[in-house]
Amino acid sequence: MSQLQRKCSPGSRLTLLWIPAIACLAMLGLTEQVSTQANQNRASRMWAPALAGAAPGEIQVLPVQGNVHVLIGAGGNITVQAGADGVLMVDTGNAAMSAKVIAAMRSILSRPLRYIVNTTDRAEHTGGNSAIADVGETIPFREPNYTAGPQGALDVGRASIIAYYTVMHRMSAPTGKAAPIPESGWPDNTYSIAQKRLYFNDEPVVIMHLTANSDGNSIVLFRKSDVVSAGDLLDLTGYPVIDLAGGGTIETMVNSLNRLIDVVVPRANAAGGTMVIPGHGRIADHAEVVYYRDMMTIVRDRVQDLIKKGMTLDQVKAARPTRDWDARYGRDTGDWTTSMFVEAVYQSLKK
Repeated sequence: MSQLQRKCSPGSRLTLLWIPAIACLAMLGLTEQVSTQANQNRASRMWAPALAGAAPGEIQVLPVQGNVHVLIGAGGNITVQAGADGVLMVDTGNAAMSAKVIAAMRSILSRPLRYIVNTTDRAEHTGGNSAIADVGETIPFREPNYTAGPQGALDVGRASIIAYYTVMHRMSAPTGKAAPIPESGWPDNTYSIAQKRLYFNDEPVVIMHLTANSDGNSIVLFRKSDVVSAGDLLDLTGYPVIDLAGGGTIETMVNSLNRLIDVVVPRANAAGGTMVIPGHGRIADHAEVVYYRDMMTIVRDRVQDLIKKGMTLDQVKAARPTRDWDARYGRDTGDWTTSMFVEAVYQSLKK
């Protein structure tokens, strides 16, 4: 026993023993508080600052690479490939923005719009079909003075609209039913195989069917420009809309994101190389697509595990399987919320 301990009373010695313990507990509490605050601060500043986009009601025109530009601000992102053959457009945005989309397209190139490709049937991607196709002109198969047979196209005085055949089914309607979009905005050039290929503006254009948000998704690869227009398969502003009634599931989303990753080639360190134009949000590259795929895979696996434990939908929502990404992609209001996304994941895995 030390000289100090011999001089102290038993009560004093007990107090001396408690002081280090109390100090340790205080340090642990402080560490936990600092850690909690750090996590909260990290969540609040995740992916900050917000990137400046187009002003409300305006269209922002950005070069991507090669022959390709992107128009931002019309609802869904619009891809424009322009060159000597004319203009090919992927998606057309909301109907109300059609005039500004046409002006933005003409600021890139004054040659005729030849093709529109719809990646989905959703209104923020197809709303401008009718008005924008009307200012285009399909490439004729014959010379204007050819009289030995048909010209090969019913109406060369407007752009041709290309889409997977199930998109046509959803944009039209059975006999006696009202169609959600006027007939002039329907696709007139559908495909039902894995790929539809064009050679336009001195580069191969490969339109690939993927079952993702629904059974009608298309992505478009501009092979020479090294750009992919991905539509709503990739939405960098929120969790993806999954159309269960239209054949979409969490599994089809993950599988199609893996297919997109196969197409996208990074230049170095998973960055650069193939550029990806998402349905919403900024231009992306390989690393961004991989991050999004990983998020979707982890959310799927978490929800699947909770289902195996017998949890109800309300219990799964309370467990917050998306918690690690809500700061970036989460929404509590609007047409598609975090709760709706989790429910779609849950219902698709319960099938």
